[in-house]
Amino acid sequence: MTVRTADFTLLTHVAPRAIDQRVVRIGAVLIMTLLTVVAAQISVPLTFTPVPFTFQPMLVLVGGAALGARLGATSQILYLALGIAGLPVFAASPILPQGALRLLGPTGGYLMAYPIAAFVAGYLAERGFDRRYWTSFAAMAAGLAIVFAFGVTWLATFVAPTAGFTGALAAGFWPFIGADLIKLAIAAGMLPIAWKIANWRI
Repeated sequence: MTVRTADFTLLTHVAPRAIDQRVVRIGAVLIMTLLTVVAAQISVPLTFTPVPFTFQPMLVLVGGAALGARLGATSQILYLALGIAGLPVFAASPILPQGALRLLGPTGGYLMAYPIAAFVAGYLAERGFDRRYWTSFAAMAAGLAIVFAFGVTWLATFVAPTAGFTGALAAGFWPFIGADLIKLAIAAGMLPIAWKIANWRI
């Protein structure tokens, strides 16, 4: 595996050299934030848990790997900031509020984990993990583990402490892990394919 510099990502590889790189970075962060908002709207409420099914985690991980650690994390910090400011960017829910109170609810742990998960996936991608399928899978799996660790711990500690970690796992892990692993298996192939396409064109 090739060790690369911290700024060598898929984004910097394909970005036109004639464009100011600051513009490229700002644009990439804004686009990834917008895509996160869109992914949040594709959600399925589940009757047996307050945590909805969404496509956000996979987008967070793919975005972090494509943009790199700092920019990937920045896009998710911006997403959370928009939500805290009261904009309707979080997943629609009949029981969970928009705004800052969403971070105090049952999905707060997952949401607050997004910048860290994006950073980890991006950090590993910067070091070549996004070039091959299985290492790409490992990088994104590390980020997904962070999302679940934060989410389940938040549920067990602040939302339903009487149920403990067993209840938190039943509400926030077991119903999602199977589908998320399938999504992860698909998402892990995106960046190696994108690298091959980029290298063919350059």
